[in-house]
Amino acid sequence: MIFHTFLLKYGEIGIKGKNRYLFEDALVRQVRFALRETDGEFNVYKKQARIYVDCAGEYDYEDVTEKLKKVFGLVGICPVVRLEDKGFDELKKEVVSYMDEMYEDKKITFKVESRRSRKTYPKNSMEISRDLGEAILEAFPEIRVDVHHPDVTVNIEVRDEVYVYSHIIPGAGGMPVGTNGKAMLLLSGGIDSPVAGYMVSKRGVGIEATYFHAPPYTSERAKQKVVDLAEKVAKYAGPIRLHVVNFTDIQLYIYDQCPHDELTIIMRRYMMRIAERFAKKDGCLGLITGESIGQVASQTMQSLAATNDVCTLPVYRPLIGFDKQEIVDVAEKIDTYETSIQPFEDCCTIFVAKHPVTKPNIDVIRRSEERLSEKIDALFEEAVRTAEIIEIK
Repeated sequence: MIFHTFLLKYGEIGIKGKNRYLFEDALVRQVRFALRETDGEFNVYKKQARIYVDCAGEYDYEDVTEKLKKVFGLVGICPVVRLEDKGFDELKKEVVSYMDEMYEDKKITFKVESRRSRKTYPKNSMEISRDLGEAILEAFPEIRVDVHHPDVTVNIEVRDEVYVYSHIIPGAGGMPVGTNGKAMLLLSGGIDSPVAGYMVSKRGVGIEATYFHAPPYTSERAKQKVVDLAEKVAKYAGPIRLHVVNFTDIQLYIYDQCPHDELTIIMRRYMMRIAERFAKKDGCLGLITGESIGQVASQTMQSLAATNDVCTLPVYRPLIGFDKQEIVDVAEKIDTYETSIQPFEDCCTIFVAKHPVTKPNIDVIRRSEERLSEKIDALFEEAVRTAEIIEIK
């Protein structure tokens, strides 16, 4: 079957009141962006609290639907057949033909729901639903009506043309990216941080990212793994500016000067400081991490407080109450899991103490950091200055 249009349904945007048009416009932009490199001609527009994608010429249906399923803000994607208005008798034939082609197995229940936007049409919505339902029953005796819990709802919209659809593909939900500002994701090669970026982006937040690289202790393949993860998140979040920071000298200096049971916390504090520097420079409103309470030593309540201590921007931790399996489930859903488990270590796993402190005292940590005063500022500035910027499309 050839679908001429996709009717796109949004969710909570509908309760935004006087500002709703801002979210609708953002959603139209996101849909256009998602389809920008897809074969075919697409006209994306909003009309009467609906968003439509009209398709001209040949296009790849599977590719288009996969792209649309990744647009935050959409809760339903409806492939539509558009019919010329040639009178109601002809419409009945077309709808019967639609049902025959769409549903090979006719042992289903159905109902018809109609919406008459063109008020000059000779039948009202209830009459359209009744008469088309009768035509379907006459054509396919094995079909049954169920107005409460049907297997199939045949939707009819009477406009300048008649729109027919019965299949709703679930969308990604959430809010259009960019409608709630921008934040900086601390992205590693692990399972958690890409999921955290996805979840915050789902709430309409644009994403930038910072990755801490430690050559020669971490390989170029470890860096490429993070770029690959950023590309997978970008399919949902849109373009991502990735800051790749050479963290080796800072890590080695901390390793030489500070107690080894505090290494993880102190290194984490400097990562937060550097990420916040980029965040403020680029207009981000917060930091995002993939931390979950108690998952590792650096994610106890005391450890999280110690890392928060160096930040002036808010730190968003969308996975804070998740079990590991819950995080893995989302990672598999967004196709980051298999990349995350590739055996290329990042700097977070190279310089790990054998017995890290799990309940750090912030005052003690600050005193330990005083041992770094001779060189740490220069190393910090050098790491910021030499960071590589990779634009993820």
